[in-house]
Amino acid sequence: MNHHLARPLAAEALGTFFLVMAVIGSGIMAETLADGNVALALLCNTLATAATLVVIITIFVSVSGAQFNPAVTLVMRLRGEIDDRTALLYVATQIVAGLLGAVAAHLMFGLSPFQISDTARNGFGQLLGEFIATFGLIATILGCLRFKPAALAAAVGLYIGAAYWFTSSTSFANPAVTIARAFTDTFAGINPTHAPGFIVAELLGAVAAWFLFGWLFAGETVKVRGPRLRQARRAPARSRLRAR
Repeated sequence: MNHHLARPLAAEALGTFFLVMAVIGSGIMAETLADGNVALALLCNTLATAATLVVIITIFVSVSGAQFNPAVTLVMRLRGEIDDRTALLYVATQIVAGLLGAVAAHLMFGLSPFQISDTARNGFGQLLGEFIATFGLIATILGCLRFKPAALAAAVGLYIGAAYWFTSSTSFANPAVTIARAFTDTFAGINPTHAPGFIVAELLGAVAAWFLFGWLFAGETVKVRGPRLRQARRAPARSRLRAR
């Protein structure tokens, strides 16, 4: 491995590890404390995941780009921002780190470290939900990179937090997270036989967003200056009045 990749890969590993640990760990805690209230458990799971995303993107974005997601890595490769070898190493790191995050979450709560989920998440509606969730995530990322990079962490956290609730799949939107969640028989789990469908939907959503928003954002940056523009348009008239 080239020395210059060691730090980015370590950042991707740590970020994905904490992301999966947050998703699964908060799901375990929420299910334990919510006393059967699924809506409350999902809300707690949402808040922990969204907050973790904001933090890990903020601290790792300058090191690795804070991708933590094979779908995001695919889009960055399609944009020519990373090469094939780097993309493959990122994806492998994300998957392994995600699985380790699942194991760590289980151990923290005294559960068996290795589990297989039996939670059914299938059907057209769920797959459409994953397509839309990932499409929106990539749109959020590309929009921030194009117009306001400083807002990236907050925007991704807010989007995923919202998508937990408006998508039928509760917005996995990440193949590495999907794989890890297949190996936890807890609140966040997904049956391994249903995970491939989720992953395909996620990758299709990512590619569709890359194609559409690559075209949409191809022009010059639009600067919205409504009030100033109106003032500028009125200025010549005022000048003529003063001249009279």
